[in-house]
Amino acid sequence: MALSNLSDGDLLRQLKAGNEEAFLTLYRRRQGGIYRFALHMSGDPGVAEEVTQEVFMALVRNPEQYEPERGSVAAFLYGVARNHVLRQIERDRRYLPLTEDSTDDSEGVWGASFVGLDDPLADLARAETIERVRQGVLALPPAYREVVVLCDLQELDYAEAARVLGCPVGTVRSRLHRARTLLMRKLRGWQQGEPDHRPHPAVTRGLL
Repeated sequence: MALSNLSDGDLLRQLKAGNEEAFLTLYRRRQGGIYRFALHMSGDPGVAEEVTQEVFMALVRNPEQYEPERGSVAAFLYGVARNHVLRQIERDRRYLPLTEDSTDDSEGVWGASFVGLDDPLADLARAETIERVRQGVLALPPAYREVVVLCDLQELDYAEAARVLGCPVGTVRSRLHRARTLLMRKLRGWQQGEPDHRPHPAVTRGLL
């Protein structure tokens, strides 16, 4: 059977047996999601690249640290990435705005749900809206930001997100509800031009 047809768990077992190609297959499969998670959490492509590298280097150095009974391989990788990102946030206490040349081309749920397709200026409005949403996500406290990124952008279900975060499913639900409320409040405020709800200057300068 081709390695690309194997599950993440089977690839990890092959990796433990010394199969380097199994690692490359798993890396190609999961690298994009881990990078996007770190990018949306930090707003910094450099941090995202560093975190992604650290996650997979940790997997190579010690594949035994993954415990199947605690969740999927993907949840484990996101959990490792989360730990690295949170340490980076604590260390730097600053977030850089996403640039136009960012390699992240995933709009996830941020797109048509905010911009009408019958709008003749839809492309321009869509780009502006997506950037505002990204700024809004970065402005959320980390505990709320991570549930939005995991559930809405990375499309993990509540159970998987709970495994990543090490908390009950009910906590994920409540945080996500609160995060969406805060995010929509910010977006409506920016749309209406309310001074108190415009993007924080630190976000636009990359210093938050």
